[in-house]
Amino acid sequence: MDLETFRWLLTDEGQALLGRATELIDVPELQAQTELRRTAPAPAVAAAVTQVELRRRAEAKFGDLAARLYFTPDALEQATRLSVSTHRAGRYQAFGASTLIDLGCSIGGDLIAAARAGLVCAGVDLDPVRVAIAEANLAALGLPGATQVADATTVDHSGFDLAFADPARRSGAGRTFKVDDWTPPWSWVEGLLRRDACVKVAPGIPHDLVPAGVEAEWVSDGGEVKEAALWSGRTATADRRATVIGAGGLASITDEDDPGIEAVGVGAVGDFLYEPDGAVIRAGLVTAVAAGVGGRLVDPKIAYVTSDASFRTPFARGYRVLEHLPYREKQLKAALRERGIGRLTIKKRGVDVSPEALRKRLALSGDEEGTIVLTRVDGHGTALLVAPF
Repeated sequence: MDLETFRWLLTDEGQALLGRATELIDVPELQAQTELRRTAPAPAVAAAVTQVELRRRAEAKFGDLAARLYFTPDALEQATRLSVSTHRAGRYQAFGASTLIDLGCSIGGDLIAAARAGLVCAGVDLDPVRVAIAEANLAALGLPGATQVADATTVDHSGFDLAFADPARRSGAGRTFKVDDWTPPWSWVEGLLRRDACVKVAPGIPHDLVPAGVEAEWVSDGGEVKEAALWSGRTATADRRATVIGAGGLASITDEDDPGIEAVGVGAVGDFLYEPDGAVIRAGLVTAVAAGVGGRLVDPKIAYVTSDASFRTPFARGYRVLEHLPYREKQLKAALRERGIGRLTIKKRGVDVSPEALRKRLALSGDEEGTIVLTRVDGHGTALLVAPF
């Protein structure tokens, strides 16, 4: 979609077409296109139909707001989930910021969260279409904010309390894991992190790449690790943090809660097994979870925690250990069949096993449902029959 077509969509005529396309969303595409082309040219119809489909897809990230917003396919894929950007905006508030500049604002997803939190926001981006969409999205929600086409690396942002950036992590060959291929590049990010700033990065960022004095926060939402964020200057309050967003709210754990492996130790599997959240694992805070449940690791290199007590924690999924089963496949198959288990959930960590392939080979057919955990305990392959709680 080019800039002219998008601006046309914002006119009364474009809004009428968009509304009609929304009404026809469940009609077969060819039929809908035929009807819409009676009142608008093909490029306009294509843009309207695309927006309707993107809005439907965007509900997973933006919830009820998606129906009022505008997107491009790439920008939607790269956009921050609203629950995550809202958490980040809460940290802006806690820091005491009243103004924020988004250096690479794209379609304005992070601007929306910051503006809803009461910050005075400005966003810049090199893409004129995305800048126009960001402006329209703020207007659609009745939020204040300024947007401008500009090169983030040349903008003077010294007048703002905080700077936020989300460097593009794609090259001509697709997604890139090399920081030097980011746009803007890592060298610019390092410069930005010398002041009060927040930079969204990929969850796989190596710990040794994080500059000294910068807080690295890994965030999961609904059990999935969504991103990492680097907090610098006065915004950094820890070295490593894991933040978990779930149905019950939000919780954070930091390196200050972590006594280390020497304190929690490694030992035999107890009555309960805990599977730490992905953000906890990425942040290297598994032993902090072990301390929180009065437990220990099952292996120094495996992210499973065991305890003799039952705990509810937002930082890990808990399982009651029912039995130790044979680890060898033939004997495991016999044990599962003996227990009448036909529907099997296979969880594994630290062992070279494909759950899908193993499930096929086991060829179970019982009426019962079960969960097994395949892992290493003190270096040895182990199979556990467990029940989530």
